[in-house]
Amino acid sequence: MVDMEAIVKPYGAAIAIQLIYTGMFVISKAAFDHGMNTYVYIFYRQAAGSVLLLPIALYLHRKHARSMSPWVLLKLFFCALIGITLGVNLYHVSLKFTSATVASAADSSLPAVTFFLAVLLRMEEVKLKHPSGIAKITSVALCLGGVFTIAFFTGPPLGPVNHHRAFSSHPASSNAIVGKGLWIIWTFLMILSIFVWSLWMVLQTAVLKEYPNKMVVTVTQCVFSTVQSFVVAVIAERDFSRWKLHFDISLIAILYSGFMVTGVSYYLQTWCLQKKGPIFFAAWTPLCFVLTIFCSSFFLGEIVHLGSIIGGILLIGSLYSMMWGKIRECKTDDIEKDQHKQSAEGFQDEQDQTKTQAKD
Repeated sequence: MVDMEAIVKPYGAAIAIQLIYTGMFVISKAAFDHGMNTYVYIFYRQAAGSVLLLPIALYLHRKHARSMSPWVLLKLFFCALIGITLGVNLYHVSLKFTSATVASAADSSLPAVTFFLAVLLRMEEVKLKHPSGIAKITSVALCLGGVFTIAFFTGPPLGPVNHHRAFSSHPASSNAIVGKGLWIIWTFLMILSIFVWSLWMVLQTAVLKEYPNKMVVTVTQCVFSTVQSFVVAVIAERDFSRWKLHFDISLIAILYSGFMVTGVSYYLQTWCLQKKGPIFFAAWTPLCFVLTIFCSSFFLGEIVHLGSIIGGILLIGSLYSMMWGKIRECKTDDIEKDQHKQSAEGFQDEQDQTKTQAKD
């Protein structure tokens, strides 16, 4: 009999992950609109994540985890500096000056950006005459089209779903006052943060080959990034009165991102990737974009423009084009391996027949 529970669980996990990230985009944007300093926010977020993950890692791996060499620790320090301290700070500052919808759409460009970076580093081969190669090139073109559409084409506004926003913000902090020039700059800086994340993924993959314990690697980077983010926050915000936390949306955003995103979503992503693989997981990314459009309009009163929606659709098209190319490439490689194996077996049979005839 088919185990329906085993089939349904990965779908539930994938949907839960997209709901968690939707909440992160909306709640973080609301906190920034309320005047929360983005650099201070990242420090508190990483500190909350460290408080959650460090005891778990110590409890689960206190007996089995092997010690790290100073060289691996140095690599993880720079991974945290590049991927979290630089990438996450740049991403959230861009979120402050754009919108939650743009942030969610930008996430969909991650596979195409990673592929482009892999080609530049000569880690990925492009077969231009094969359908898989054409699909990958198309994904990069769609990605660029989506970015330029969001940056340069505003389009007619689509009114908010709820005119009485749940998270009322100070008028001066609303992204409505952001000029077109700043909107373009911060949109491209958000895509730059995606490039930084892609580079971080490449570097982290190399480190995991030396030290394959994912939990320990993640916690180590989280602790390093907490210290690094504290230094950045102190330099960026020297008025320590703005570091005080109150029972408002800012505290909710910090606790939500630290525990739900860093803690719960990390576990669900790892479990989902092990059960169904990266392609299945990536296929659910557009759901986050659709949910973010609705939730940012309903809770934040954001006016979503047609340009952002068209750009997001192009970025989603980029995601699926890349996925199709990857699937087609894997199938082609499997067919070539089978043909090579059959040829080798056939050659071996011919040699055996020749030896038998020679003996006769």
